Amino acid sequence: MRTVEPIIAGVDGSEHSAVALAWALGEAELRRAEVRVLVVNDNPTRDRVVEEAVADVVNRFRARRPTAGITATIARGRPAAELIRSSARAQLVVLGARGRGAAAGMLLGSVSTKVATHAHCPVVVVREHRERGPVLVGVDDTPHGQQVLRFAFEEAVARQAELVVARVWEAPGAEYSVVLAPPEELAEARSQAEFSLGMQLAGWHERYPDLQVRRHTPRGHPVETLSARARHAQLLVVGHRTRRGWFGKLLLGSVASGLLHRAHCPIAVIRSGVHVT
Repeated sequence: MRTVEPIIAGVDGSEHSAVALAWALGEAELRRAEVRVLVVNDNPTRDRVVEEAVADVVNRFRARRPTAGITATIARGRPAAELIRSSARAQLVVLGARGRGAAAGMLLGSVSTKVATHAHCPVVVVREHRERGPVLVGVDDTPHGQQVLRFAFEEAVARQAELVVARVWEAPGAEYSVVLAPPEELAEARSQAEFSLGMQLAGWHERYPDLQVRRHTPRGHPVETLSARARHAQLLVVGHRTRRGWFGKLLLGSVASGLLHRAHCPIAVIRSGVHVT
């Protein structure tokens, strides 16, 4: 019998992590999985306090969702490193958008950014817990888009929600010029985006014939366009292609990073090469 991997929920006592834990428990019921709460405590003198706080959190959430399996682990080390290590044995990692240590004006904490960049499984960053609205997925021309679509289709089916698939396109040369491209070039760019989206979606309707799917090919910047359309979504799904910066350091892609900072619905980041369940 195949073992169902758990959902890891990173908790640090902040309001954001409590919202993320609530989302993780709801997701666990959809997936029939267990939630493992992971708390990282670097201060041995606070062990007793942390243990009591974690036990209180677990008991409160158990009372809300008595059918959900929930356990807790307290680890030593750095939060991001421990979450990334635990992600190798998880089907999903769920985090709050900002933890206790984040500055007042920041929408995204450094832990969430690091985990989304390096995790071995999909990562969901939760700012607001929404139970209504469509699942929105942004796709591009890369082969990695099939992994992203698989995750989005499965989420929409589990939530009995409409799936909105968006392929955002920009005017040719938009990043270099303030002059509007000729109409024929705009028409060609839109046509290419529609063709690309059709190719990406080939075969998916046959696999999920009962799912309502809407296609969109809006013009605009991907971050601005998707974050605006995510206002009414219950989940936004995006891909993250691994790239390296100075000294070979892995970096979070600009679109995924921008959306994590701007969008207010839960965001699932699917890194290229990770296993999607």
